[in-house]
Amino acid sequence: MEGTIDLLRQVGEILWTPILLILLLGTGLFLTIGLRFMPLRRIGYGVRMVIAGTRHDQQRGSGDITPFAALMTAQSATIGTGNIAGVATAIHLGGPGAVFWMWITALVGMATKYAEAVLAVKYREVDERGRYVGGPMYYIRNGLGRRWGWLGGAFAVFATIAAFGIGNTVQSNSVADSLETALAVPTWVTGLVMAGLVLLVILGGIRRIARVAEKLVPAMALLYLAAALIILALNLEAVPAGLATIVTDAFTGTAATGGFAGAGILLAVQFGVARGLFSNEAGLGSAPIAHAAAQTDHPVRQGVVGMLGTFIDTLIVCTMTALVIVTTGVWESGETGAGLTTLAFGTGLGMEGAGELIVAFGMAIFAFSTSLAWAYYAERCVEYLGGVRGLTAFRLIWGVALFIGAVAGLELIWALADVTLALMAMPNLVALMLLAPVVFRITREYFERVG
Repeated sequence: MEGTIDLLRQVGEILWTPILLILLLGTGLFLTIGLRFMPLRRIGYGVRMVIAGTRHDQQRGSGDITPFAALMTAQSATIGTGNIAGVATAIHLGGPGAVFWMWITALVGMATKYAEAVLAVKYREVDERGRYVGGPMYYIRNGLGRRWGWLGGAFAVFATIAAFGIGNTVQSNSVADSLETALAVPTWVTGLVMAGLVLLVILGGIRRIARVAEKLVPAMALLYLAAALIILALNLEAVPAGLATIVTDAFTGTAATGGFAGAGILLAVQFGVARGLFSNEAGLGSAPIAHAAAQTDHPVRQGVVGMLGTFIDTLIVCTMTALVIVTTGVWESGETGAGLTTLAFGTGLGMEGAGELIVAFGMAIFAFSTSLAWAYYAERCVEYLGGVRGLTAFRLIWGVALFIGAVAGLELIWALADVTLALMAMPNLVALMLLAPVVFRITREYFERVG
């Protein structure tokens, strides 16, 4: 077992080299330029589409769920432990400047998310149950041609395996550990409750998942942001200096782990880009699976909704976590991950145990919603590979895996998830680059018509 884990870790280190990060970032930059910076210029238009997408009585076109519900389902997967532990890890390893590079990653990642959502809607299908299905595997097969079907199949296989890691066992394990530390809740109790609640939702399919997501995601995000804003209000005089530290450290590199300045800058860039991509999932190909189910009459309408997911995840939620960590001064404490965020919230509020409760609650709700979204992603991949038969069995297996994740060690799962996440990104990036002219054309035609 140890040998397998070591091998997977070595493969993961090779796959997640700067080369893959450059490919992910480079794809986003290429799409941003090709779209003539439309995602940045049309943020306001995207917000209007999101607001319109909350109204069930104003929907145009075909689909299973509202555009807003599709966005919230996708956000269920991205707003999670990465916003709590991932940001803290980036700051610990790369210094506050890593946050600046997370911002840059998000700005170009908006174009990637836009293109993914556009292609998901354009090339989606209706399955034998009458449900709309789509995502990278479908826009690879339908956009690039049947001879590329094997690449879509490869994405589906890698995404299914990755889902049981990042979207299942890792989530329940994080929640179980957090609740055991903060409230002394036995891990098996957490596993049983989480598995039961997730099964209760996912057995109802995408419409039930979407109903839960469009209520739970805004509520959990607002509660977490409210706690962060209270701390920032209590330390208001430190906020300008905190923002200045993030920007200047991005180019001077005083990483918490030490080392010479040049090395610090490289660490800031590396961990900022890596954690930014890990947090908002731009380029991985997961979010378009949710956007394919949206009720819409044009791919671009859902594209501008989808691109806001990256903006919300990284430029708002991750920034709040980062500012709490930097303004409270605990980023040099030696803590990392969820422990660093816990320390920051506790220090900021000046209340013993408050940080543990906030982070434990946040981790529990975020992980629950993440597991819902990734269950849907994996289910669509399983359907692509083998049809709708056996989906109920898949959902039951998903629940069992959640329980196992809460009570078991996850060294093997973590290592396997790292490898398969990188592998699922590659087919998606190939498709995005080859289908980019399609995205550019229909985007230009749409905005020439609507102004």
